[in-house]
Amino acid sequence: MNAGAPSEMAQQRVKLKEEPLVKDDQDTTVNTTSAQWVIQIMYLVTAVDLSCMFMQIGIVPYLATSLGLDAVEFGYLQTIFGVLQLLGGPIFGRFADQFGTRAALTLSYLAGSLCFFLLSVSTSVPLLFLSRCPSIFMHGLPGAQMVITDLTTPAKRADALGKLGLCFGVGIIIGSSLGGTLATNFGVYFPCYVAVTGCLLCTVIVLIFIPAQTKPPAEKNAIQQSTSQSSSVFNLKEIIHLMKLPGVMDVFLIKVFSGLPTGVFLIMFSIISIDFFGLDAAQSGYLMSYCGILQMVVQGLVIGRLTSRYTERTLLMLSVLVFCGVGIGMALMTNVFHYCIIVAPMVFSFSTVGVITDIILTKSVPASDTGAMLGISASVMPLTRTIGPTIGGFLYRRFGVSCFGYLQLVVNAFLFLYLLKKRIPHKEENVKN
Repeated sequence: MNAGAPSEMAQQRVKLKEEPLVKDDQDTTVNTTSAQWVIQIMYLVTAVDLSCMFMQIGIVPYLATSLGLDAVEFGYLQTIFGVLQLLGGPIFGRFADQFGTRAALTLSYLAGSLCFFLLSVSTSVPLLFLSRCPSIFMHGLPGAQMVITDLTTPAKRADALGKLGLCFGVGIIIGSSLGGTLATNFGVYFPCYVAVTGCLLCTVIVLIFIPAQTKPPAEKNAIQQSTSQSSSVFNLKEIIHLMKLPGVMDVFLIKVFSGLPTGVFLIMFSIISIDFFGLDAAQSGYLMSYCGILQMVVQGLVIGRLTSRYTERTLLMLSVLVFCGVGIGMALMTNVFHYCIIVAPMVFSFSTVGVITDIILTKSVPASDTGAMLGISASVMPLTRTIGPTIGGFLYRRFGVSCFGYLQLVVNAFLFLYLLKKRIPHKEENVKN
């Protein structure tokens, strides 16, 4: 008996070491604490990364103007950025699944450092266009979503992913204000130096604190089998295979079309705020900060509570229905006060659809492919940024601001009817009150 006891204790220790950080709701305190610590680190790193991103977004128009780019050429610059992000999203997700989230995040932050460095030495138009190239690997926010997806149970995933909205709001507020202040006091290139430093700091933090592989052992074995069958991260067949899984294409199209009218409107907002609302630069900045705060509240405080009480299908239908009401409001608005009222339900629907569809998509694919699925999902915003300026410019010049509201109403009314007819998601989990 005594001789066998140490052997049994050793086997138990081995089993504990092999357990994933998060397996189910009854997981041990130590494992849960470790997972929560990694998630908190990801929130911090994501906030820093997004602040760096919004710092450079704010100065690129001024830098482009100083180098002599006109509106059409600046549009080409933005289109190149959108296309590279669009192409890089699925590739980044496949890379994360095969090589681990730490390697993927390191690649993203190093690419960001290179992008901002090239921007800091962009003294000519070719260098400015060249600075957009590393953006194909700049996917810090999807990378954070991958880590959180791996380390949370489906029941807690919505709340954890929603809190990334806090990071996004912090990035908008700090990045935009800090970038403008630094550019004004120290020159247009100085925010780029700060952004390079910030991305390098994110790289160091990820290498120290984020595990090389955040997926549980069972999913690691599935990844190895998948890798042996298709070792290339550029394999288009694997991406198409994921899109053909039951329920994936339906949810992905809902994500694309429900947010497209809002995305196009927001792309044109810088022009609309001047021409239609008559705002100056400072007032537009205040309005953007207001939107950022709303997003922080909705994603950080509201979505998690709603998902604990209502099913994903209910929240998805509610968001699409609210989008219809937002469309009516946008079609009728005449001043910036009306917009300040409309933007609250707009942010709610836009944020809720984004989080809920991401959760459904990650549940619809094997756990070994959640990174690739989140990468595909992350390509929706670059797609909107790519086609949005052309669609938005045509609609605004031809029909005015009200057309964005009518487009919102018609598209989401059709989606609501589609959701009533078809059961989405295919597998609905019970919600515990």
